[in-house]
Amino acid sequence: MRVLVTGSAGRFGRSVVVALAQAGHEVIGIDTAPGTPAEAAVTLPADLTDLGEAFGVMSRFRPDAVVHLAAVATPFSRTDGLTFRVNSQLAFNVCEAATALGVSRIVVASSPTVIGYGAPGGWTPAYLPIDEAHPVAPWNAYSVSKLVAEQVMATFARAHPDLRLAAVRPCFVVAPEEWEGMPTQSGHTIRERLERPGIAGVSLFNYVDARDASDLLLTLIERLYELPSGEVFFAGAADALARHPLAELLPSVIPATAGHASVLTGTSPAFSSAKAERLLGWQAKRSWRTELGDLT
Repeated sequence: MRVLVTGSAGRFGRSVVVALAQAGHEVIGIDTAPGTPAEAAVTLPADLTDLGEAFGVMSRFRPDAVVHLAAVATPFSRTDGLTFRVNSQLAFNVCEAATALGVSRIVVASSPTVIGYGAPGGWTPAYLPIDEAHPVAPWNAYSVSKLVAEQVMATFARAHPDLRLAAVRPCFVVAPEEWEGMPTQSGHTIRERLERPGIAGVSLFNYVDARDASDLLLTLIERLYELPSGEVFFAGAADALARHPLAELLPSVIPATAGHASVLTGTSPAFSSAKAERLLGWQAKRSWRTELGDLT
């Protein structure tokens, strides 16, 4: 297929471009920033917050599928107004232009932050591990913009029953170079997140290798027509980004989790990717243990 990837130069987008190209798809990379891998057949800078540019991109390339990753990528990295406007507008414009021009498969990137952890007034999970049925409670511009992106996707799925759309909530994405010591999106290294539980604990120690999450997107794009349209999937590593079981560690960071954390025995993560495994046969292959080579 010809697959158009927005945000193709991002920490996640780079791995997605490589995975799609290696699987034999023709990849069109769209990003206002440089850095899209050479595996992309074409790279084009385009501001997709402009609906005219979004239509121009879809009309020019006529992709079979779209993977929409472009966004203000982290909470509080820009002003709240800009973050909400950009992320919400991007999701709508991409879906509007793609569906209008006959793109049959669209996957939109969301975020686990829609669940609401880290809220200033406190947060208590309904249950652990968290899956796609867990209630959402966004509390900042970034998390609500990601929930809007999911709802935009679902709206277009209902309006176009002949097409197939889905959303993915990738956990804290770790790019390959970040295992080597490069700073992550939080500004800390992976080893710092392991050594200082308060850093990763706020987000419930969730993470996923960018290559594993890319494999999920690849599988999803190829098998969308086997699924009902409008599905949402978590994508996380099979373990937690922590040196100790979350049953004991998580309540020390987020006391309100104490009543539910006891089920997270051993290396179990706080987010479940069981739905992706059940419907798509996907499981994350990489963990911080395999990538760091450090079991201590």
